[in-house]
Amino acid sequence: MRLFLFLLFLGAVLACSANGKGPEKPSAEALEPSSPGDTLFFEKKQFVAANGDTLPYRLCMPLDYDPGKSYPLVLFLHGAGERGTCNALPLKHGPLAFARRALQDKHPCFVLVPQCPKERRWVEVDWKLPAHDMPATPSKPLTTALELLAEVQRTLSVDSSRLYVTGLSMGGYGTWDLVSRQPGRFAAAVPVCGGGDEAQAHRLANMPIWTFHGADDKIVLPIRSQHMVEAIRKAGGKPRYTEYPQVGHNAWDHAYADEALFEWLFAQKLR
Repeated sequence: MRLFLFLLFLGAVLACSANGKGPEKPSAEALEPSSPGDTLFFEKKQFVAANGDTLPYRLCMPLDYDPGKSYPLVLFLHGAGERGTCNALPLKHGPLAFARRALQDKHPCFVLVPQCPKERRWVEVDWKLPAHDMPATPSKPLTTALELLAEVQRTLSVDSSRLYVTGLSMGGYGTWDLVSRQPGRFAAAVPVCGGGDEAQAHRLANMPIWTFHGADDKIVLPIRSQHMVEAIRKAGGKPRYTEYPQVGHNAWDHAYADEALFEWLFAQKLR
C-alpha cells in the first residue's frame, strides 16, 4: 500500500513540475489510480478569499456522494516541505490515507487539503523553541483556510457536527493553534509532531484529541506534544498520546497507518 501511494504521489508531482508549473486541470493518470478502487480522486482547485488572497487546495469528495446526505470532513494541514503553488505536494504525506476506498467504504468523508504559501506558516512561530505563546491572531494562510472551510460547508453537504482537523509538523502546529482558537467547532483533532500553547489547555479539556510524536524527533522536540498533553490532563481533559520509540520527525507514516486512529476519529461527534 505504501509503495502504491508513493507512486501515485510521484505521478502528481511530475505532472506539476513539467515546464515549471502544473496543468490547469489534474490528469486522471496523475492523481487517480489506473486500476479501479484503491484511492479516490483529489480535485485540483484554487480559492479566492474576500480580500483577494488565493489559496491552492485539493478536495476529495466522499465515495458515492449524495447531496441529500451529510458527510464528515477532514481538514488536513500539511508540513513545511509541502508549501508552494504546485498543490500536488500536500498529498505527499497523509491525505491519501483518508481517501483510500477501503476507508471511504466505511467512513465516506470530504478531505480538504489547503496549501500554505512557501514563505508563510500555518502558525507564525519558531518550531525549534521548547514553548511558544499563541499569536494574537491566526496567520494569513490559516485565516484563508478557515474561510475556505466555511465556503465548502456552505456549498457542499458537510456534517457540521463531524468536522475533524489533523496536520503534521508545521501542520501539527496549525492543528493545535486552530482548535485552541475555535475549540467548539471541531469534533476531534489529531496533531502529529507539532506543538501548541500550553496556556490554552483549559480550552481543550473537553475536546477529543489524539496526538503523535517520535521519541527521537530533533526537529520538533517531543516535549512539545508531551507538555500539551500534560497541561490538558491537568485541566481535566483526557487526550490520547502515542510516542514512537526510535522514531525521529517522521511520526506521520506510523500515525496514518494506524487503523485504530481512523476508527476513533470517525466515532467522534459534537454533542
